[in-house]
Amino acid sequence: MRVLGVDPGNAVTGFGIVDRGGALSFVAAGTIRAGALRGPARLAAIYDKLITVIDAHAPDAISLERRYVADNIQTAFRLGEARAVVMLAAAHRGLELFEYSPNDVKLSIAGYGHADKQQVKQMVERTIGAGVPDDLPADATDALALSLCHLFRAKMPSRAPARSPARPFVRAGVRS
Repeated sequence: MRVLGVDPGNAVTGFGIVDRGGALSFVAAGTIRAGALRGPARLAAIYDKLITVIDAHAPDAISLERRYVADNIQTAFRLGEARAVVMLAAAHRGLELFEYSPNDVKLSIAGYGHADKQQVKQMVERTIGAGVPDDLPADATDALALSLCHLFRAKMPSRAPARSPARPFVRAGVRS
């Protein structure tokens, strides 16, 4: 299975691709920068570059970061636009899309939901092993962590635990 992780951003969108064909292996990682473009032109540039990455590496799925908060409302809007572009690219290429919160990713990679960027970077490098460039930008490392998060979770069955049958409330021999 090959997963493209995407860390959407207002100015920089990170991407990272990891293969799992038994062992984990690094495929590619980098950043998409829209430069000085604004509005629809910025979104089109992100989309075009992301489609190029998808076509070049043929992932089986996309793992996208889901954010619940942002510094301010305008940042939240811009982040939402970047996320929508990733969703559109996935739909246009017929790829399944999976979303994970930053805490879920950190917990899957570093074992701690509030790990800092350095801890996540070290665990990504340790987990994938050879091939990960030392000079990757943080956005690309975060995207690799998203790929790994999905690969780890895809290995686990997503079955809800069996519930015990409901029991009536009993107090001092009185049934209600």
